[in-house]
Amino acid sequence: MRPLAWLRPLLPLRASRRLLSSDGSAPRPATGQEESVEVLGRSHPRDDITNVTARILAKVGRNLHNQSQHPLWLIKERIKAHFYSSYMGRWGNPVFSVHDNLSPVVTVEQNFDSLLIPPDHPSRKRGDNYYLNRSTMLRAHTSAHQRELVSSGLDAFLLAGDVYRRDEIDASHYPVFHQMEGVRLFSNHELFSRVRSGSELSLFEEGSRRTAHKQEAHSLEAVKLLEFDLKQTLTRLVLHLFGPDVEVRWVDCYFPFTHPSFEMEVLFQGQWMEVLGCGLMEQQLLISAGAGNKVGWAFGLGLERLAMVLYGIPDIRLFWSQDERFLRQFRVQDVQQPVCFQPLSKYPPLHNDISFWLPEGGAAFDQNDFYELVRSVGGDLVERVTLVDDFQHPQTGRRSHCYRIVYRHMERTLSQQEVGVVHQQIQSSAEAELGVHGRY
Repeated sequence: MRPLAWLRPLLPLRASRRLLSSDGSAPRPATGQEESVEVLGRSHPRDDITNVTARILAKVGRNLHNQSQHPLWLIKERIKAHFYSSYMGRWGNPVFSVHDNLSPVVTVEQNFDSLLIPPDHPSRKRGDNYYLNRSTMLRAHTSAHQRELVSSGLDAFLLAGDVYRRDEIDASHYPVFHQMEGVRLFSNHELFSRVRSGSELSLFEEGSRRTAHKQEAHSLEAVKLLEFDLKQTLTRLVLHLFGPDVEVRWVDCYFPFTHPSFEMEVLFQGQWMEVLGCGLMEQQLLISAGAGNKVGWAFGLGLERLAMVLYGIPDIRLFWSQDERFLRQFRVQDVQQPVCFQPLSKYPPLHNDISFWLPEGGAAFDQNDFYELVRSVGGDLVERVTLVDDFQHPQTGRRSHCYRIVYRHMERTLSQQEVGVVHQQIQSSAEAELGVHGRY
């Protein structure tokens, strides 16, 4: 799992670079020619860290999770309905509030510092994130809003939204995806009210040590009850989504903002599959949000991952499709209604290889830079990029990479001629932007 699964430097884009549309037609100017980046009606000044591209900016505001009858909306609504019906307050109102319209533009402080992620943590790398500038970015996880929601006085909430990460290219990875997470806080009375002699117990203890199983501030009784409540809550959710016979197991893991932390895996089609991450919230995070007198748990899951499994969707690019043959399959009367995706016609793939010498003289090369360049030029025509050869010359010590790029349109057959135009653009852009030297 990536460092922020619950949740490589790109050179500045040159003004001369032009991008092809996803169907290989007329080129258009790339973002990078202006002094600022405009997102959702606001301008953000560029600086040396800016690395967001035009194709990514075009996805901001699409909000697939809020489009009625979209598969991601269906998953979100199923989870929301489960929490609404299962957790009711004293007066019959839902315990959990839902927030799914928060802006994906956040500060670096929100995305990292507010979650206690240290300055040298690998998840902050410029090559893994989309930065508008040094202080502002597209959120890499919905947890970026945890502190602000807790600070507003909320004790139980669900949060859904689009998140952005630079990553590899294949059927299960896309630079924009959607997360949903939940947070639940407890006061001393709320956590121990159902325990015999609970009034004598406390959330906190002084002089305690931090161990693999608890934070230094927490009492052992609080940790055990919190962990039980968290796992019981999520087990009920997964049984609701996958059915009563699904097998579940828990795996210890690490997140900077929870301790202890866990991943839940389910046995699906004979294989154990990770479906979410969770844990007991770091007390320092709650203290910084003004809720230091409470303890809490949090979890996060990927909506695409669940939708691909539950509906049998084979390629993550399909979520962005406007093809009516795809969309109409999810127009159901009841969000709980099972859907089994019927594949569209499988159009044939075309593949082309690209080989180049890596930059000399100590210049950095990161594979994520190349993947992002391929996405920027080829868009959703690109199905997969695979490193097929990593060669080092025995005499000169120079290294070269060979990548196989698989092209496939989701709605029609591609011609080798139009793919050739896109592939040539990728070759020339790689040399201009990344300082590599082609071996064509």
